[in-house]
Amino acid sequence: MTEETGRPIREAETTAQAGAQAGGTAAAGVSPVLPGAFPEAFRAELARLFRLRRDVRHFRTEPVPPALIERCLEAFATAPSVGLSEPWRIVSIASPEARNRALANFEAANEAALAGYAGEKARLYASLKLSGMREAPVQLAIFCDEATEKGAGLGAATMPEMRRYSVVAGIMAFWLMARAEGLGVGWVSILDPERLARDLAVDENWRLVAYLCIGWPKAWDERPELEKVGWEKRNPALARLIAR
Repeated sequence: MTEETGRPIREAETTAQAGAQAGGTAAAGVSPVLPGAFPEAFRAELARLFRLRRDVRHFRTEPVPPALIERCLEAFATAPSVGLSEPWRIVSIASPEARNRALANFEAANEAALAGYAGEKARLYASLKLSGMREAPVQLAIFCDEATEKGAGLGAATMPEMRRYSVVAGIMAFWLMARAEGLGVGWVSILDPERLARDLAVDENWRLVAYLCIGWPKAWDERPELEKVGWEKRNPALARLIAR
């Protein structure tokens, strides 16, 4: 940084000096904790949480305490949202009738998707477990309120899709909180969203963003299931900067 931004440099130097005085951490070559940063041990655990956040398909059927779900749902309120519009609308799929309709929706969509593949890819697709809807004790449909007046249209006037991106940010916050509590979350995307909205009789301005299955997973694995079965591989190179 330049002299024009000298204050952050002095803060960093002060932190490094404090670390050296407290026990020589900075002097030993370990990066100092800069102002506002969390300790190294916390950052390591956070990185581990990211790695262990898996898209779960295999659930145990034991119930999940409602208070635990409520605690995880509080994470939505911490997520960024365009214009502070908080457009997420969360519907619990609890009744047998609602669950049966959602499952029928998935099965019809899954059959149609299978018809779009051929040969070895079709065989592999047919072998995939793409939903935990039969086992997961908690199931939530997450919608975006496209007509919310909250936020007065700030940001959404030029990029209305930002409302849905805001909902996705809320889902990710919830997902990480649930994983930290030992819960698994699975995102089911093979659904007819309009059919689901009709079956749930939600507001006509709500659009489905996610159908989530939640419960105690049968096992944890750092590798994505689709990678393990040979459907696709992660590519870290896609996260690199593209210079322009």
